[in-house]
Amino acid sequence: MKVGLSIPGALQTKETFAFARQMGVTHIVAHIVGGKPGMSFDEILAGPGFPTYANDERYSLDGLLSLKEQVESSGMELFAIENFEPADWYDVLLDGPKRNEQMERVKEVVRNVGSAGIPTMGYNFSIAGVWGRPMLPNERGGALSSTYDNTVQTPIPKGMVWNAVYDQGLYERSVHNEDFIDPISADQLWDRYSRFLREIIPVAEHAGVVMALHPDDPPLEELRDSPRLIHRGHLYDRMLRIVDTPANSLEFCVGTLSEMPDQDIYEVVEHFVATGRIQYVHLRNVAGRVPQYRETFLDDGYVDMQRILRILKNGGFDGVVIPDHTPFVSTSSPWHTGMAWALGWIRASMRAIDALDE
Repeated sequence: MKVGLSIPGALQTKETFAFARQMGVTHIVAHIVGGKPGMSFDEILAGPGFPTYANDERYSLDGLLSLKEQVESSGMELFAIENFEPADWYDVLLDGPKRNEQMERVKEVVRNVGSAGIPTMGYNFSIAGVWGRPMLPNERGGALSSTYDNTVQTPIPKGMVWNAVYDQGLYERSVHNEDFIDPISADQLWDRYSRFLREIIPVAEHAGVVMALHPDDPPLEELRDSPRLIHRGHLYDRMLRIVDTPANSLEFCVGTLSEMPDQDIYEVVEHFVATGRIQYVHLRNVAGRVPQYRETFLDDGYVDMQRILRILKNGGFDGVVIPDHTPFVSTSSPWHTGMAWALGWIRASMRAIDALDE
């Protein structure tokens, strides 16, 4: 297996790529959504949701080739782009009037990813997105970790999707007038997703790109009055059956799957590694499950993460494993320090089970 790192848009700099290589990373997942290089975490978190930019040049072919060149000049491979901009595909998620126009934008992005020679497009088909998980000093020594505690859920105002404001004026009017997005059923969400998948997978196959779906985090059946798509492991089977091709695969988040109740995480990993459809793995440990859990260091939490790695190895997975989120520690660079610790733990664990492929 190969050690990767997901780098958010605000940190996609020469210095961060050098840091990743110094930590032994060979493959990069570029999470473009959520901030531009040079933005601080305070700037990103200042609004009601994270920033989103329509027609962001970083998704253009030139932008992706530039990013790839930066990664490769640091001695690594750009393995995946992670997530579409909410401002580019909100009506695909909401089935709104711009749905068809925005599908063409999504297809363009996938084609650009393929033309740039990047093998993977990770994404999360979700209306509410990731929400309700503040960073609290709940991990050992007071390290900050994302925590979900059955949060009181507020409906989603119009102008917002995926926890990002795509239309500021509409959002502000909607908040003032308590005007929220229209409720839909789980079946309606699956219909929207099935339509999306049947349109995008042929484009991805032609472009040489694998589409990899992330499960919903937090994994509730409903969040902010909107249904969730993959809130239990078995729903990945439903997704794989819609378009049964290797181009339709999994962005396999062990942490999110571990947060789900009423399932054995080790059986879930064994089941899906046997499908051969795991494109890459997010490795994260947790304490508890919905409706109450917190993210932990990899050697903490209730999951034996080395056992997870052994199951992946024994199942024939030889792809990329990245640390997902990790607690923020008390240094001047909490993200870098936390990721350095996680990467060291993953590399050492892979060596211990003879699974590290450099």
